[in-house]
Amino acid sequence: MNQSRILVVDDEPQIQRFLKPSLSAAGYEVVEAATGAEALKAVATQAPDLVILDLGLPDMDGKEVIASLRGWSDIPIVILSARDRESEKIAALDLGADDYIEKPFGIGELTARIRTALRHRGRRDAIPTIMEIDGLTIDPVKRLVSRGSEALHLTPKEYDLLLLLARHAGRVVTHRTLLTSIWGPAHGDDLHYLRVFIGQLRQKIERDPTQPRIVRTEPSVGYRMAEQD
Repeated sequence: MNQSRILVVDDEPQIQRFLKPSLSAAGYEVVEAATGAEALKAVATQAPDLVILDLGLPDMDGKEVIASLRGWSDIPIVILSARDRESEKIAALDLGADDYIEKPFGIGELTARIRTALRHRGRRDAIPTIMEIDGLTIDPVKRLVSRGSEALHLTPKEYDLLLLLARHAGRVVTHRTLLTSIWGPAHGDDLHYLRVFIGQLRQKIERDPTQPRIVRTEPSVGYRMAEQD
């Protein structure tokens, strides 16, 4: 059984009544909070392994909770919210949320996102190792990328972009995060620039660039690299 502890932060009783038995049946221990203040206290005192967070809380916006937590904790945060505006998703992800799911939602999708976020947390502090994704091999130590016996020749920026996505495999990385991390804060809004580089990268790493399986588009938000094999 999975013994990970999940903190569910939502002020809707029906959501809590649905999630607690569903997550318990999946093998998780569930802790509940109905406000942002309760959530921050629970993270500090009950040491959950992951937070499921609604943005519409009675005492503060959920984005404030993310910002506060990221000041002292790297706990995975999965947003579960009825807010469907792209700006809300981007803001939450840029503040440090690991993923974003809109209500209404399926429990199967939610538990899959939870597993991905927990796996990613387990890799965050690991020593860089060879990564394999859909037949693509990335060696961060030697800065080599290959498919089978064929070495792929990437430009320095293409390699940095690929490695950043690979280190966050399974998670959405926003346009702004990619642009500012690779090209600097002055390029935070250069979406066309990023799309050009993603297109070039796909031409080199994907089996079929027209149907990308490694670097996947999250429309209007960013990109998500497939999980490691």
